[in-house]
Amino acid sequence: MLYRSVFPRDVFAELDRLQREMQQAFETGPSIRGIGRGGFPALNVGNTPQSVELYAFAPGLDPASIEVNLERGVLTISGERAADLPEEGDKKASVHINERFAGPFRRVVSLPEDDVNPSGVSAEYKNGVLHVSVKRREAPQPRRISIQ
Repeated sequence: MLYRSVFPRDVFAELDRLQREMQQAFETGPSIRGIGRGGFPALNVGNTPQSVELYAFAPGLDPASIEVNLERGVLTISGERAADLPEEGDKKASVHINERFAGPFRRVVSLPEDDVNPSGVSAEYKNGVLHVSVKRREAPQPRRISIQ
């Protein structure tokens, strides 16, 4: 007597795929490091003794379409990326895979308000990377007071 399996041959591969899909579904929410994976543009934020450095990886954007604001210690990067897909009316064209983000975006980073200098912000877009540098306020230096 020959038995046929109801399950696919590699049931463990199918279970692994389902587990990955479930993890991806839950990773879009906030995490301990801020916004979950999948945010656009991807950010790297670090600091030096003189400044806070932020790198936003946004290839293919026109620098004029990116807006950078700093208000009360909150740095906001916003803009819009156009879709590079065939027109909807073109019946001969079809899209098979679309993994590139298109549409409006907004990323917000909280900075220590009392530590940054709002007038010391500079932004540069080069090779698809937006580099924003926010200078820190100079700490008051101790000074010697002469006695008269």
